[in-house]
Amino acid sequence: MSTLGAAVIGAGYWGPNLVRNFVGSPEYDLRWVCDVDEARAAKITAPYGTVRSTTSIDDVLSDPAVDVVAIATPAATHTAVALSALQAGKHVLVEKPLAASYADGEKIVEEARRAGLVVMCDHTYCYTPAVRKIRDLIASGELGDIHYVDSVRINLGLVQRDVDVIWDLAPHDLSIMDAILPVERRPIAVAAHGADPIGAGRACVAHLSLVLPGDAIAHVHVNWLSPTKIRTFVVGGSRRTLVWDDLNPSQRVTIYDRGVDMQEKDGTEARNAAMISYRSGDMIAPALSEGEALRSVVDELAAAVREGRPALTDGASGLRVLDILESASRSLEFKGAIVPLRTGR
Repeated sequence: MSTLGAAVIGAGYWGPNLVRNFVGSPEYDLRWVCDVDEARAAKITAPYGTVRSTTSIDDVLSDPAVDVVAIATPAATHTAVALSALQAGKHVLVEKPLAASYADGEKIVEEARRAGLVVMCDHTYCYTPAVRKIRDLIASGELGDIHYVDSVRINLGLVQRDVDVIWDLAPHDLSIMDAILPVERRPIAVAAHGADPIGAGRACVAHLSLVLPGDAIAHVHVNWLSPTKIRTFVVGGSRRTLVWDDLNPSQRVTIYDRGVDMQEKDGTEARNAAMISYRSGDMIAPALSEGEALRSVVDELAAAVREGRPALTDGASGLRVLDILESASRSLEFKGAIVPLRTGR
């Protein structure tokens, strides 16, 4: 099949990475880079003689050769830009979060459904070799029933001016959970606690507790104030426990055959007759494939467009992440109250 005409709107922090991957993929013909800063757009396109730069979104959307549009603009602009692209008949890739609110995200998803177009969230972490491996291990039953998920994403800065630490950092972890957890284990409610010890005007440290079906739980810790950078993700199952340390290049994923088992006396079913035993087995570190996650993102977009199917991180997954973010914000307002999720009902 012929290549897909592509355009990138937004040439700031993430735009150059998208440009590089679109240019490097044989699936695409990158035609435009659009940004409000003409010099910035021109600088990005300079190494690529066939890619044009512009400050006008109309130039991009009126080009009949453009099939897909990648949006890397500020979150507050995602809805307007995405709706314009969809109404122009373009498939859309949107940087996280999908929109600035759940209601706006619904507008994007509904417009894509109406037009029969692909809308995909650029939840890049979901396409890393580590997360793909974790997803496969859970789906295969290797870990058993999921008991808990514990995620820590902390570092020093950058303190954002327009969003709190939950909206800035937690979408990564929430999108990962959405990608790896079975449908029957997705969150149904959230409680959030946050603090602003430096007087930034928004939470700089936060903890999210997510209620999962089957008396399971997930926890997310995000923090702009930590002097050390930590990126860990633990999935505890009834059979095995998995630890992902994203800052350990030599052993990112480790599986432990260690845990706690409940054994019943004489085959009785009474809970008070159960005995606790501890299991201490082997530890293994599975080999991971190599490859840039963002390249997998643009390849998945092309496959979804060509096959007429939802992408792994489609608009519905983006809505589920927005649901948790908005519910967490409401929980903060009510001092950590448990807030049911729309998508968990």
